[in-house]
Amino acid sequence: MNALFNTCKKIIDEKKIFLLTTHVDPDGDGLGSEIALARHLKKRGKAVSILNHSSTPPNYRFLDPKGEIIQFDPILHAGKVQQAEVIFIIDTNHLDRLRSLEPYVRESRAIKICVDHHLDPDLVGADYYLIDVPATATGEIIYHLLQYLDDHKIDSESARALYTAIMTDTGSFRFPRTDPEIHRVAAHLIECGANPPEIFQEVYEKSPLSTLQLLSRALSNLKTAENGRVAFMIVTREMLQETGASEIQTENFIDYTMRVGGVQIGLLFSEFPDGVKISFRSKGKIPVNELAKEFGGNGHFNAAGARLFDRSLDEVVEAVLRRAAAYVE
Repeated sequence: MNALFNTCKKIIDEKKIFLLTTHVDPDGDGLGSEIALARHLKKRGKAVSILNHSSTPPNYRFLDPKGEIIQFDPILHAGKVQQAEVIFIIDTNHLDRLRSLEPYVRESRAIKICVDHHLDPDLVGADYYLIDVPATATGEIIYHLLQYLDDHKIDSESARALYTAIMTDTGSFRFPRTDPEIHRVAAHLIECGANPPEIFQEVYEKSPLSTLQLLSRALSNLKTAENGRVAFMIVTREMLQETGASEIQTENFIDYTMRVGGVQIGLLFSEFPDGVKISFRSKGKIPVNELAKEFGGNGHFNAAGARLFDRSLDEVVEAVLRRAAAYVE
């Protein structure tokens, strides 16, 4: 990884115009990593733009008080992609996850650097891959990159962003890959100004009423299958309409399926106008990412996702439950 960091350092030293982007429906890891890297580049006098396909979810806007993260509009922002000398693709290693930015990024002559920690990278479309699968979060990789680039103290805003990235992608430090090293990183970020109670409150304790109303509806249909080893919830379009909630507000609902005793696999089915989104979770040695792949998705060993189009909700639920039975122990 140090060799790749050194290559990044040379590129950063030589180039002036940078573009950062992350996957559709960005989470705390993608957004926090973008913010921290952008701040570092700006301190070096670089011109930096952050363009994402999706808007920033409300619970992460505290990371970007100046509104520097822009939702991509081809008419307004295609020129920024064309002008970029370097494009950092953050927290995804599949260009199709950039959605509306994908064709513009592919066509760009910029140097493309992918920074990610997901399994099964698609090694097409970027020039350099900073991929560390054992890392708990992309924010952990960005932290080590910034430490390599500059030994000076990380400022408080970058520390807040990176702590958010790591906290959210480790499930508040409870997921299996949480180890002593990541706690040491977190401790350093706290020393640099990250405030854990404040960050937790911003991310998890400022939900609009509609989110809790939607969660109530989803929990009311929580069911189990395979003798209690699989738990699943369903969010329908009707439920979204009745509560006034949006897709992004279902982000952490999947966690509730894993709170049922004896459950090995948790599933959340969310119905939207253009298809069905599936969230997958598992415990122990169950490779839920392999289950997600069967439905065109991917992710981590114990956490993954997929989205299907032109298939009914009932059809998707039935198909996924049938295949999940092959994975439980």
